[in-house]
Amino acid sequence: MMPPREFIMPAQMVIGSGAVEQVGAQCAKRGWRKALIVTDQIMQKLGIVGQVEQNLANHGIAGVVYAGVNTEPVVEYVQEALARYHEGGCDFVVAVGGGSPIDTAKAVAVLVTNGGSIEQYKGIGKIANPGVPLVAIPTTAGTGSEATIYTVITDQKTDVKMLIGSPYLMPTIAIVDPMLTISSPPSVTAATGVDALVHAIEAYVSVKRQPMTDVLCLSAIELISSNIRQAWANGNNIEAREKMMLGATQAGIAFSNSSVALVHGMSRPIGAHFHIAHGVSNAALLAVVTEFSLVGDPKRYADIARAMGEPIEGLSLMEAADRAVVAIRRLVRDIKIPSLRQLGVERERLMELAPSMADAAIDSGSPANNPRKPTKQEIIELYAKAYDEGERMVG
Repeated sequence: MMPPREFIMPAQMVIGSGAVEQVGAQCAKRGWRKALIVTDQIMQKLGIVGQVEQNLANHGIAGVVYAGVNTEPVVEYVQEALARYHEGGCDFVVAVGGGSPIDTAKAVAVLVTNGGSIEQYKGIGKIANPGVPLVAIPTTAGTGSEATIYTVITDQKTDVKMLIGSPYLMPTIAIVDPMLTISSPPSVTAATGVDALVHAIEAYVSVKRQPMTDVLCLSAIELISSNIRQAWANGNNIEAREKMMLGATQAGIAFSNSSVALVHGMSRPIGAHFHIAHGVSNAALLAVVTEFSLVGDPKRYADIARAMGEPIEGLSLMEAADRAVVAIRRLVRDIKIPSLRQLGVERERLMELAPSMADAAIDSGSPANNPRKPTKQEIIELYAKAYDEGERMVG
């Protein structure tokens, strides 16, 4: 018997090439008057923010811009953007960019109505009131934040990536336009694409999975694994960009409703301590964590291998499951994800921090969703194995 489960997604989604042209109409019909646009300087320089501003203005909606989100989101950005919201007399928030502007905008939207500082909401279910309306316009096919109930904000004082979860963090409207990803360079396409793939894989094997998310996960895994190479090699491949964007959004909806697992639990501390892009740290961990986890649910990993295009007919269950590891390693190699050492991480420093990073991973709760539950020592060993494997792959 299947117990009742909640399934949450944005109240409205507009998906497809040219969808961004509907932002003004969507906001105007709801009576919203003035937007805080949360973004970064790159989106401003590319003209995407100006395009959104103009479209809003065409429908009688004013906007003020906060373009200070130039790294992964930190408490300082949230505080600055919140001040800009109040100074501008805004009544809703628009996020334009990758996961960093969207996560920052989520935090701003709930702080307007809940007060305090974002640090006090670290964890799950601590936000008491709905935020102001939020429109999420992703420009990468990766984080899926436009369709999740989570935000991740780094506390610079402690170097901890704070996972915050609440249904009130779900955007009101998600506008998913693959044409906005055309400008993403290959390195960003690779990193964000792998992030989306990890979302789909972990949501599929999570102990919190549900039938609705299973369908989305397998579709996302197939879409991403069969199109990421083409999108990486040729950013102007519109078909590949469309399929990557759809897969990333499906993966976001899926993990938001079933949770991520060990890869994300281990990845967040790497990002917090070494300031490495989330997708890259995920990629560094994915193969070794998958190999560790196979025995916990080989049938599911065999399904993942099949969705990634691996021939598994005639293989034993464990052999079929192992093909998922083969497929992941090949994909990471093909799109040239850099190793941790290439990104400036020293093995000695990594292992010095590994015990505290393992504690942070466990405290996040994500490893508990894994089909095979790791001990602290096993997480430490996985950090070492991931570092060494990255060296072999680029050696």
